[in-house]
Amino acid sequence: MPTTPFPAQRLKYAATINDEALSESSDADFELAYIDIGNVDSQGRVHDIVNYRFEDAPSRARRVVRDGDVIISTVRTYLQAIAPVENPPDNLIVSTGFAVVRPSNLLDHRFCKYALRASKFLWEVESRSTGVSYPAINASDLGDIKVSLPKISAQRLIANYLDRETARIDGLIAEKERMLALLEEKRAGLISRVVTRGLDPNAPLKPSGLEWLDEVPAHWNTCQLKRTWASSDYGLSESIRDEGEIAVLRMSCIVDGRVDVSKSGMITEVDGHLLLRRNDLLFNRTNSLDQIAKVGLVDFDPDEPLTFASYLVRIRTNHRATPQYLVALLNSSLFLEFARKNAIPAIGQANLSPTRYGEIHIPLPPKAEQEEIITFLERDAEISAPVREYIRSSISLLKERRAALISAAVTGQIPLEEMAG
Repeated sequence: MPTTPFPAQRLKYAATINDEALSESSDADFELAYIDIGNVDSQGRVHDIVNYRFEDAPSRARRVVRDGDVIISTVRTYLQAIAPVENPPDNLIVSTGFAVVRPSNLLDHRFCKYALRASKFLWEVESRSTGVSYPAINASDLGDIKVSLPKISAQRLIANYLDRETARIDGLIAEKERMLALLEEKRAGLISRVVTRGLDPNAPLKPSGLEWLDEVPAHWNTCQLKRTWASSDYGLSESIRDEGEIAVLRMSCIVDGRVDVSKSGMITEVDGHLLLRRNDLLFNRTNSLDQIAKVGLVDFDPDEPLTFASYLVRIRTNHRATPQYLVALLNSSLFLEFARKNAIPAIGQANLSPTRYGEIHIPLPPKAEQEEIITFLERDAEISAPVREYIRSSISLLKERRAALISAAVTGQIPLEEMAG
């Protein structure tokens, strides 16, 4: 039967925005649990809440949240970092990069968390944002966006329906994500094994003498990592801008051992010695401890000038190592775990200088064997890639189904009788 769209109202008339802030005079020893923008994913899930003393917390750790609030990232709005706050600890604080939406008595808090994920609302947030690389929206413009506002009884019925249906879809997504994680874990284990033990399971072994590795094939050598480098260079120190002719790779551009130019920023000019070429390696020298030390390979000839940011280090290999083997080794789980132990921890991030990094000892097979290992890994990837891609595609379809269901339910496209049944 035909459905009638629900009435809509500007968000600022159905909720308040940014009601509370942590006082600047808070006790220096007050311990807060902090959520930054990077801790919220596009599905509205919160990851890795960090505890700080007030004195040590980032200056943006100021927004106070309560049960039933919804937090909306007002910067990089294309990431759709929107999450409900449910049963929070009393000391939960979020970044000023979030707008904290607190529903009034016109808006059921469970309905609100879905209404703010409706496709039309998300589109309005992005379309009203300004800026290119870091699009942002202010709280005033956010409050002017309309949200569906049926009667409270209907809101509660819709929330109950969506709680059931999204939980079912989320369960299917979680099952497929577990399958994908197992495949990735198997692949990671294979890479770690062949880059440290080679392809011949019967090869005689010897103690490696390395802190992070027990045995290696008897005919392999070991050396400091820096002995495989022809050069190492820090990236440009200039700020990355929204405009320019030269793409700038940053930390987020290192993806699965490669570099993703689509995630780059821009700059107008750069010294020629900082331009990248095929087979350059980029090492992430500063980031959170679980992200630091990742390495990406420029595995293409750049069509246009391409450079890299200051928190990356470019490595060019010498005759002792093939770039592809070195990337596989340096991204292996065994090596990454040890490398991160050598990082210097700091608040919110860790640092691993090229000097400390280059002093780590690594196994080094003969050059021909390095190439055989890479050929083997490339063939294995070709075989397993279709399965992984099928699972990723299934996950994407389920997420699309979830988003479409939410939009349809909160805007009145699904009859209330059907949701009550």
